[in-house]
Amino acid sequence: MEQPDLQKRLLLALVLSFIVFIGYSYLFPPQASVKTEQTQTAEKTSKASPEEKNTPASPSLSSTNEVAKDAPQSTTTVIATIKSDDFIITVDEFGRLAQMELLKAKYRTEDGKNLRILGNDQVKPLELRFSDTKINEEAFATPYQNHGPAEVDVTTGAKTVTLVQNLSTLTVTKKITFKRSGQYKIDISTSAATPYFITPGYRPVADQTIYMLVRGALVKGADNVITTIEDGDAEGHETFKNATIASAFDRYYASLFYNFEKGMDVSVLKVAEGNPLLFAKADGDTSFTGYIGAKEYKVLHAINPELTDAIEFGWFTFLATPFFKVLLWINDYVGNWGWAIIIFTILIKMILFPLSYKGMMSMQKLKDLAPKMKELKEKYGKDPAKMNAQMMELYSKHGANPMGGCLPLLLQIPVFFALYRVLLNADELQGAEWIFWINDLAVMDPYFILPVLMGVTMWYQQKITPANFTDPMQEKIFKWFPVIMTVFFVYFPSGLVLYWLINNIFTIGQQYYINHAYAKQKEMAKEAHSKK
Repeated sequence: MEQPDLQKRLLLALVLSFIVFIGYSYLFPPQASVKTEQTQTAEKTSKASPEEKNTPASPSLSSTNEVAKDAPQSTTTVIATIKSDDFIITVDEFGRLAQMELLKAKYRTEDGKNLRILGNDQVKPLELRFSDTKINEEAFATPYQNHGPAEVDVTTGAKTVTLVQNLSTLTVTKKITFKRSGQYKIDISTSAATPYFITPGYRPVADQTIYMLVRGALVKGADNVITTIEDGDAEGHETFKNATIASAFDRYYASLFYNFEKGMDVSVLKVAEGNPLLFAKADGDTSFTGYIGAKEYKVLHAINPELTDAIEFGWFTFLATPFFKVLLWINDYVGNWGWAIIIFTILIKMILFPLSYKGMMSMQKLKDLAPKMKELKEKYGKDPAKMNAQMMELYSKHGANPMGGCLPLLLQIPVFFALYRVLLNADELQGAEWIFWINDLAVMDPYFILPVLMGVTMWYQQKITPANFTDPMQEKIFKWFPVIMTVFFVYFPSGLVLYWLINNIFTIGQQYYINHAYAKQKEMAKEAHSKK
């Protein structure tokens, strides 16, 4: 393999990895994008036998503490309603959070209705399951009683809802104190000590997009290691001792428990299609602190800075998280997420410019050497070792580095994918306006202006960038790459398309600068040579 081909192969790898990483979600969208999660669950429940409906596998923290199997799927009876300026939470007759309705304008659905984040037929937050099967069966046949007002408003301060369940051998009391932020504390007391499990519920199902997103469960362990169990990957026997966060989440929303002092013993139940359902172990009187709502950084940070660890960006979280914090910092100053993305893109280009400069210069030199490289291939094509030796001598003589353009490309790959995750998953971009026609950076450009401009700038960038392809197939792929990217980006969030467009514009500017600098450098070298 000739050394200069490595750079082109890396470029090709970048193109193909992009298509696989992003294009796959379009060619093979997850089932949730075709039907709503609620509809799928309802269909499965109607087809299942009575035994299958209420018999999930039992997670356990030990062989003697198993979660009982029977649990009601849904109920329409509401015994308490909690209201604030930002949400409405309803509590059902089994002492669970039946639904959370978000009232902010940015969360409204396409038909103008308030967004409901919990699935109708999914396991609800604050559901208890007793280890004693008999107690559990009775508990799911005995409604709670609300020992207080049916409706409370937490806009001006925290309010407590007291729920009591009278069983034949046990009395269960839940005191749930709700706050305006979506934070709550639940104090559970039982008239006799008995082991049970409590769940933050099945993950929210508000997002139905076809993007390749991370959905499922997140657990932060006592060792501060964050484990994400995505939908379809649950094994059903995972356990976490003294975990500090247990979160069920989708793209923008989460229902979670947290305890940063003592921790929680958390186990994972494998439900339909291998999706995870979290349970925390308890025994007798105990307390849990939780949060339900959007994964908005400032809200979570105000509750507890550590809670921001519940914001998950997928594979590149280690890089996406600092990027996100920088974007937040810029937005606090400029007051507009669109301009924050533009400024951030410029900063990234400035930081990477020294490396880009070297890489672009190397590409210019390799372009000039292309005819001589072709001659060497023709002359020594049957002797690869000698041909490579002659190539290296040619590079050394002219100060060319065949690997010079690789490092900037390698750095851009994680940078792009990290930003891809940030701009795709950050709740803050929902409803964020930019200019003129862009009213929401979290959704596609309604007039396709940004994707078309992005495709045009990518094509022009290719036009002014030196190329020395020897493989016709590689050349064809790169010629069509702007078209392919434009098609993919048509339905992407406009914030992500904006980043790519600005990146292209500044890359074009850099290329013009490099072309001018290289031409001047060649002219100076020619003058110096003529004087000798």
